[in-house]
Amino acid sequence: MFYLLIFCAKVFEVSLMTLRSVLVNRGEKVYGALIGIVEISIWIVVASTVLTGVEEDPFKMVVYALGFAVGIYLGSTIEEKLAIGLVTIQVIVSNDEEEQLSNTLREQGIGVTVLCGQGLKEEKKILILHIQRKMKNSVIKQITKTIPGAVISASDLKTVHGGYGLIKK
Repeated sequence: MFYLLIFCAKVFEVSLMTLRSVLVNRGEKVYGALIGIVEISIWIVVASTVLTGVEEDPFKMVVYALGFAVGIYLGSTIEEKLAIGLVTIQVIVSNDEEEQLSNTLREQGIGVTVLCGQGLKEEKKILILHIQRKMKNSVIKQITKTIPGAVISASDLKTVHGGYGLIKK
């Protein structure tokens, strides 16, 4: 029971650490600080428990390390599900395909900016979208459904000022 408590506390603490890091990196400093208070409190209790008598019971250290590893995995999985933040998606299509894709995306309330580009053999259109990260997979699926040969890149984004579709209400 004692080992299970160490393991579960460490999993919870490291999961919080992962979420705190993501929140701070995305500009949510207050939430990150609040989570940090809980995280470090758990860490102090668990670490002191493991360090006390570790020579007599080294299995506590193994359980602690396993909890750390599982906490990283669980925290990353939770963070993926929460999908906090913004992403920029760039889509490169032929000139003929741009209008169809732009209209499809705009009908869904997604802001699209279109730029002209030059590929190896022909002119291209580059569509730039700034969207909520939780929408990324569904938007990419819609793009590939509409234009199967589109070149798509996505990157995380910290801040966007202005634009269409991202205003917090």
